[in-house]
Amino acid sequence: MPDAPRTPAPEPERTWIHEFADSALEPRRLASELVGTFLLVVAGAGGGVVDVFSHGQIGRAAAVTAPALTVMAVILFMGKTSGAHLNPVVTLAFCLRKDFPWRRAPAYIVVQLAGAALACLVLLAMFGDTGSLGATTPGPGAGDLQAAVMEALLTFGLVSTILGTASGAQNVGAIAAIAVGGYIALAGLWSSPVSGASMNPARSFGPDLVRWDFSSYWVYVAGPLLGMLVAVGFAYVLRGPGGADPMAMAAAQGVYVPRPPNDTGQVTRSG
Repeated sequence: MPDAPRTPAPEPERTWIHEFADSALEPRRLASELVGTFLLVVAGAGGGVVDVFSHGQIGRAAAVTAPALTVMAVILFMGKTSGAHLNPVVTLAFCLRKDFPWRRAPAYIVVQLAGAALACLVLLAMFGDTGSLGATTPGPGAGDLQAAVMEALLTFGLVSTILGTASGAQNVGAIAAIAVGGYIALAGLWSSPVSGASMNPARSFGPDLVRWDFSSYWVYVAGPLLGMLVAVGFAYVLRGPGGADPMAMAAAQGVYVPRPPNDTGQVTRSG
């Protein structure tokens, strides 16, 4: 009697792990980081530019709140695609936590810098070299070292907020966007007169590149890097080593983790 035809084995279900490893998805992730950082810097640098252009009609409070609200919106509308890092130190923090692959970090950082530069080119075309294109520099009476320490302190809080809301242990779901945006606004409201409250080497890179003035740029690299390293160490103290929390990996890499049946919890988003 002839053997019955064998039913082919079903293809394995595509999971978020496969998406992490799928290099074909990288162009859309990089496009998301480019556009997201562009929008962040248009708001962050543009607030100062338009304030000068309009002879002070915006004010400092609005200028520092605008990028915070932009980050909140960007996390919500494209965070699922790329993780919405928008900041080289956020990318490096996720890598150090083993929630994001190192091999993807260089491209992320390059497009973040490119998005920031493109934003400042647009501002230059619209307004000329008004308001120094929103460049972040130490404020009146503040030295470079004082501004660098301020940037380290602010970035420690920012990265701690991002890593914490990305973690399953502190899962707050989509409200993570509000937490991150709220922190950025808070930091700017009380500290921008000292350092500009950049907390982001890409945001500071854009105006400096277009104006070709890097005299204080080290402040906005060294300070955020130091703050990020302290925040990663603090995350280790709070939650142990990274790389084992599926929710944190999903938040960092841009894919929601599928919930088990009957699980009504939300998956964290982070920027």
